[in-house]
Amino acid sequence: MEFTKHYYFQEKFTKKALTGETLDGIKFEECEFHDCVFIDCKFIRCRFINCKIIGGILSAIPLTDSRFVETAFTGSKAIGLDWTKVQHIEGVSFDKCQINYSNFRMLKLKKLKMTGCEAKEADFTEADLSTGDFSNTDFEKSIFFHTNISGADFKGARNYYIDARVNIVKKAKFSLPEALALLDGLDVVIE
Repeated sequence: MEFTKHYYFQEKFTKKALTGETLDGIKFEECEFHDCVFIDCKFIRCRFINCKIIGGILSAIPLTDSRFVETAFTGSKAIGLDWTKVQHIEGVSFDKCQINYSNFRMLKLKKLKMTGCEAKEADFTEADLSTGDFSNTDFEKSIFFHTNISGADFKGARNYYIDARVNIVKKAKFSLPEALALLDGLDVVIE
């Protein structure tokens, strides 16, 4: 086990690699993780407060009863994570990350920042993503159903299918030509 303490404050971890480990009840506050790899690990009751996760990989990790507050992911691969298992999530941001196959179903994530990301086959069903920034993100095969994206910024986003009849899209911002996809569910012909 690489982490022997239960509390880390303002520490920097570089190129740590863990596979199949369990991190239980560890609190990371104002810590930075640079190019760290966590594969098939378990995060149980962990706390990430004002942390930065730069580069690196988090894959197939249960986030059971953990907290992520004001945590920024940059250039990371956070693939296949089920964010619905966290105890609390607030102020999390993703910039130029791969977050494919992740589950954000029914979460309240107002002002979520997910810019320049690859979010393929992610599930946003019944999530509140209002006033978030999703600019320049690829949403290929992602699910938006009963999702609140009112006031959100989707400029430069691509490959999304957002049916305006079953999602809240009031004052959301889109750019052409991708915005034409909003008409797909309306059974209209554009010539």
